Amino acid sequence: MAPDTALIDYGSGNLRSAQKALARAGADVAVTADPTTVAKAGRIVLPGVGAFADCMAGLRAIPGMVEALEEAVLGRGVPFLGICVGMQLLASVGREFGDHKGLGWIEGEVVRLAPSDGALKIPHMGWNALSIARPHPVLAGIAPDADVYFVHSYAMRPARAADTLATADYGGTFAAMIGRDNILGTQFHPEKSQAIGLALLGNFLSWRP
Repeated sequence: MAPDTALIDYGSGNLRSAQKALARAGADVAVTADPTTVAKAGRIVLPGVGAFADCMAGLRAIPGMVEALEEAVLGRGVPFLGICVGMQLLASVGREFGDHKGLGWIEGEVVRLAPSDGALKIPHMGWNALSIARPHPVLAGIAPDADVYFVHSYAMRPARAADTLATADYGGTFAAMIGRDNILGTQFHPEKSQAIGLALLGNFLSWRP
C-alpha cells in the first residue's frame, strides 16, 4: 500500500525532525529512497540541507528518482513540498559555487543572500517574521507576522512574482515560500518552527490543489 506522504531520503535532508513533525501533523509518513514508493505516494516532501550542487547530485544519484518525482508531481499533480534546499532545487539554476542546473519546475535562480547591513551574518540563522504576499490554503490560519525558523545562505529568486507566496527580510527581502499549482516550497524549516510549522504542515496534509 502506498504511503500517504513520502519523505525522500537522498542523503541531504534533516530527516528525523521532518519525519517527527509530519507525523505530529497527522501524516502517515514513509522515509524512502525508493522511486517506486515515491511515484505512488499521495504527497511528497523533499527536505534538503547543504550545498545546492551536492543536494542535486544526491537526488540524481538515485536511479529513477527524478523521473519518479516528475511522474508524480508534474504528471499526476501530487501535492509536493520542498523544504530549504529542497525548495531551492525547484529552481532553474543554483548559483552556489558555480552554476548548477536544478529541477526547473519553478523558473528562477538561487542566489547568495546579500544583506544591506554588513553586521548581519551569513548564514542567516534564526527566527524571522513571514510577510504573506498572497493567500494560499497552506497559509490558512497563519498570522501575517508569524515567526518561522531559517538556516540558509542562499535564497530562490523566482522569475514570476506570482510564484512568491511569502517573503522575509534579512537586510533585504527574499522569498520565504513559493508555490505554483500543486508545488510548494519553504525556505524556512517548518519542522523547526514549532506551532506555526506544525500548522503549516497540517494545512499541507489536507490541501487539495
